[in-house]
Amino acid sequence: MNTLAQQQQALLAQLFDGPAQSAHQKIAPYIDSTWARGQKVYQANGHALACSALGAAYPVLAQLLGQESFDALAHALWHHTPPQCGDAAQWGGTLAAFISASTQLSDVPYLADVARLEWALHHCASAADASSDPASFALLAEHDPAQLFLSLAPGCASLRSAWPVVSIVHAHSHLGPTLDEVGRLLRAGMGEDALVWRTGFRPTVRCAQPGETAFVTAVLAGQTLGQILDSMPNFDVAAWLPMAVQTGLLLGVSGGSHDGAA
Repeated sequence: MNTLAQQQQALLAQLFDGPAQSAHQKIAPYIDSTWARGQKVYQANGHALACSALGAAYPVLAQLLGQESFDALAHALWHHTPPQCGDAAQWGGTLAAFISASTQLSDVPYLADVARLEWALHHCASAADASSDPASFALLAEHDPAQLFLSLAPGCASLRSAWPVVSIVHAHSHLGPTLDEVGRLLRAGMGEDALVWRTGFRPTVRCAQPGETAFVTAVLAGQTLGQILDSMPNFDVAAWLPMAVQTGLLLGVSGGSHDGAA
């Protein structure tokens, strides 16, 4: 391996490996004073990029932790799970698992689910566009449900949580409830299931209705409407359908092979 290749390999280790002292030891044999200053700039830029990218994806988490602690978390994730592609906006999806495994954050048990919800919203924002097909709803009255599939909005996802994650996200996004009300929900051990989808270009989240998380999960898994009705006889699909259409959650109906989502 030539000197340039050795320097490049050492630079990557300095950017992504930790701790910093170990990284400096790895790179020391290949550097001169000018190159040392350069690699410090690269590392600083990498950390700044980590903070910026993670802050865009997890604004509520940043508020919950405070900027200094959030930046430290971004640095730690950067070293633990480096970006695998050139688009920094696609990096950060492992944060919830990273938080769950952290002993330092174990005293705030709802943080991981907040991260999961925020990543679902972030991912939803970049989902492929899809158009509604109002005429297709006539199929509901004309065909056997066993042959019908529902098409949901882009980025649709569901999340079950033992914590009031929707209320936490809404409170910090100034959509209500108040922080005092969220505190009461936390103390009461109130869980909330979340439903995420995109209306137009805007990611949306609300609390799922009873049974709705399982229903949406089945739709996304590609089950037919007939299969879902058989497995969930107590779910009021007749009441759910018009609400889902009006809010842009349900885009259309189709027959034959389908992947369950638009």
